[in-house]
Amino acid sequence: YGAPTPISQVANVQILDSRTISIQPWEKSMLALIERSIMAANIGITPQNDGVNIRLFMPPLTEERRRELFKKASGEGEQSKVAIRNIRRDHIEQVKKLQKDGMSEDICKGAEDSIQALTDKHIALVEKHLEAKEKEIMTV
Repeated sequence: YGAPTPISQVANVQILDSRTISIQPWEKSMLALIERSIMAANIGITPQNDGVNIRLFMPPLTEERRRELFKKASGEGEQSKVAIRNIRRDHIEQVKKLQKDGMSEDICKGAEDSIQALTDKHIALVEKHLEAKEKEIMTV
């Protein structure tokens, strides 16, 4: 309807078998939009439109495809770490602004240390999840 909408809010999504997904839009006019969106997502799957449903046939996971999926997961993990670091930067800037406005240097230093500790903790979580995802993807 002009805005990005999850497929589940405009269609029935069914898993037909281990490698086939069927999408049946509630409105026939959504077929072409859903098909274009799937192709634009660049996920390596070509949708097949039969006029009523869209079928997605998942390719078998070859070693090359597994590496490709892990590369995508690594990219997402890196984006998450960058977002965490940006949040750290914004909050440290706020602390420095408070210090200029008269807050004690000791309190500001403690706040910066706390922010850094939280940043380290959450980056470690992202790395842990990424490592688990790599094992999951690369396991045959």
